[in-house]
Amino acid sequence: MKRTLLAAVLLSGFSLSAMSQTKVEVNSVVTAEENFNKLVERKGIKQGFLAVADAEGIVFKPNAVKITDFYNGIDKQPGKLSWQPKFARLSANGDLGFTAGPYVYQNGKTDDDKVYGDYVSVWRLDNTDQKFKLLINLGIQHPEPEHEVVTDFKEPDLAKQKAASKDPFAGKNVLTGTDKTLNHSLSLSTLAAYKEFLSPEARYYFPGFEPITGTDKILKFLDNEGISISAETVNVGRSTSNDLAYTYGTARIKKGNIVNNYNYVRIWEIDANHRWNVLTEIFSTVEN
Repeated sequence: MKRTLLAAVLLSGFSLSAMSQTKVEVNSVVTAEENFNKLVERKGIKQGFLAVADAEGIVFKPNAVKITDFYNGIDKQPGKLSWQPKFARLSANGDLGFTAGPYVYQNGKTDDDKVYGDYVSVWRLDNTDQKFKLLINLGIQHPEPEHEVVTDFKEPDLAKQKAASKDPFAGKNVLTGTDKTLNHSLSLSTLAAYKEFLSPEARYYFPGFEPITGTDKILKFLDNEGISISAETVNVGRSTSNDLAYTYGTARIKKGNIVNNYNYVRIWEIDANHRWNVLTEIFSTVEN
């Protein structure tokens, strides 16, 4: 099972531009996430999410729904929510980024009321006000962490800056095809598929477990837990510099003898050979 050469055509339709290499730093998307956390602390969960929502932004409650539709449809979300970005990337053009890290939710006064987990947020730069807006947010729950999460913020490669494609649908079609290829491969062999598609720096977020980092550890986890996956792509998006992208969809996962429905979000990065690799994947359970 070899990966198809879908990504080989990615560079067609793109032209290098005389774009000045403006100051693009990963800290900009980290700061957006930190400011979001402060907004939630100050204004509450509902108003915090509405303040940063992209017009097309989605959350999973439990299935994908627009952030504005969900939070405008509730009176208030009780409790305190706080989190900390520990893993982040930003595209070379600075228009798409993501952060991930641990969160704590408390709807009560004692430590017994605390819920622990990890989140993944995708941020898109709004061309109108040049501020990051929340495009996707998804979280998982797990027991109180036993280990400190290692911080991994990597600066974008500014050599990859380029003008936006005149045919953006071509690149999106390739990304859709790549995500579907991974999903088909997963239905044949979970371990072989991930071995082919995972980035060496990949982080894997599965409900009930702390984040797993690195291909070898992820494959060992999947093998030990007896996980098999069938999944379907719902939507995709990518940066204008074509070096960072996201996909999301639905999955049916068998873990041992238990089968459940899930949503997934994947963050993709392109390597030196112009192949898309999965840098981050998170699953959230859809309760039966």
